[in-house]
Amino acid sequence: MNNWWNELLTTNVEVQDNLACCELVERSLRENEKNSLSADGSLVITTGHFTGRAVDDKYVVWEKFSESVIDWKANINKMEISQFDKLKKDVLTSFESGTSPIYAMNRSVCANHDFAMEVRLLTNTASSALFAYNIFRDPLLNYPMEHYTIYHKPDFHADPAKYSLRSPTVIAINFQSCEIIIVGTGYAGEIKKSIFSVLNTLLPEKNVLPMHTGANIDQAGNSSLFFGLSGTGKTTLSTDEGISLIGDDEHGLSQNGIFNFEGGCYAKTNGLTFEREPDIYKASNHFTSLLENVVLDNRTRKPNFEDTSLTENGRSTYSLKTLDTIAPSGTGPIPKNIFFLSADALGVLPAISKLSPEQAMFYFLSGYTAKLAGTEVGLKGIKTTFSHCFGAPFMMRRSHDYGNLLKDFLLKNPIDVWLVNTGWYGGVYGRGKRYPLSFTRQCIRAVQQGHASGVEYKIDEVFNLAIPQKLGEADVYYLNPQKLWTDQNEYFSMALDLKNKFEENYKKLI
Repeated sequence: MNNWWNELLTTNVEVQDNLACCELVERSLRENEKNSLSADGSLVITTGHFTGRAVDDKYVVWEKFSESVIDWKANINKMEISQFDKLKKDVLTSFESGTSPIYAMNRSVCANHDFAMEVRLLTNTASSALFAYNIFRDPLLNYPMEHYTIYHKPDFHADPAKYSLRSPTVIAINFQSCEIIIVGTGYAGEIKKSIFSVLNTLLPEKNVLPMHTGANIDQAGNSSLFFGLSGTGKTTLSTDEGISLIGDDEHGLSQNGIFNFEGGCYAKTNGLTFEREPDIYKASNHFTSLLENVVLDNRTRKPNFEDTSLTENGRSTYSLKTLDTIAPSGTGPIPKNIFFLSADALGVLPAISKLSPEQAMFYFLSGYTAKLAGTEVGLKGIKTTFSHCFGAPFMMRRSHDYGNLLKDFLLKNPIDVWLVNTGWYGGVYGRGKRYPLSFTRQCIRAVQQGHASGVEYKIDEVFNLAIPQKLGEADVYYLNPQKLWTDQNEYFSMALDLKNKFEENYKKLI
């Protein structure tokens, strides 16, 4: 690997190049006295003011390519090339003049090497370098796609007046120069989601559907996809005993099948227990795994995943290599089943229902869920939302660019699509109860094992969804949402209200 940073830094400063994970842990502990080790060796850090994504501070440089493909009606700010260049110059000067060590990491994305891209990270925090090591893939010798360089400096606070910004925080992507600037935030998720946004913009040009999904493959060689926004269960449901995990969050679908973009997982830790999620729990309590904004017990030094005093968006970053059962290649065949995960806060959607091809497109473009507290700055409680393709903040092209790709895959392949409610039943959030994880797992397993064929389906009278009346070992008590409400008038009122919201949102997409 060449010392690519020499072309960026004008002075002869020392750069720590691709350090081993153990040394990055040691340096992180020395750099910040607030950083610590858990009893099992995971590095525990806090990210300061930002414990979630800064959704209003995302910028894309305005140039010929971005002008033609970016959906500028979405929450994306335009940045002039001159603005970006000025900010980049000052950030690099800050690297050179600062007292913090400089770390360089060379990683890659895309397990299908036909679409592999090198990711170069320049940062001044060892924990961020460790994050990049865990979340991205090992470097390759050759890359068919242009490399992207990330300038990551959490302690650089941009002057809004000088750079014409909304705030001192910036996540800016320049497709022309293949560069990304992330300053003013220590939340590591910005690193992974900036690269995800790049891939989501570039890969459709290569007839690849980029997806905000978890993915796994069973012992028979059948793969499944789990679409969903943060907090809906992508990581939890795609990570299951006896099934090999392809990845938990970001994938591509080409004519040759599924491939993971990443080499690690970024799991929510709120309520994490060994009993409920043994694989994720073990991986999170592992040397070189990184815990963000997780509270340690003062005496035992074990993580208290029930304590949300720092944030409800505590995170664990670990390499896929720490899991017992993974798909080593990071790839899988065209999926047999696709699951759309929605955490319905109104408690009216069925626990699971089978979608027609037309319904699959409707729910894919709708991307309905309830956003959970902490995943974005300033978000408290639960907010009903529609996020096209189950990832609107990262899907920067027009929604139908992605929808047409999915439609083509569904037309050419025998894929069953399911809508899964990982949210509430028997009442709205606060009065109803959340579907048990064990029940949802049983539904997923039953579908994957072929138990959904040949069973009776009942058509829901509000949403016209096909609800299985028996599904393997899953408790039939939970299958029909209407029966779980004591007040039938309130159920129909809430269901019709949600149906109207779906239709109003869909009109905006047509």
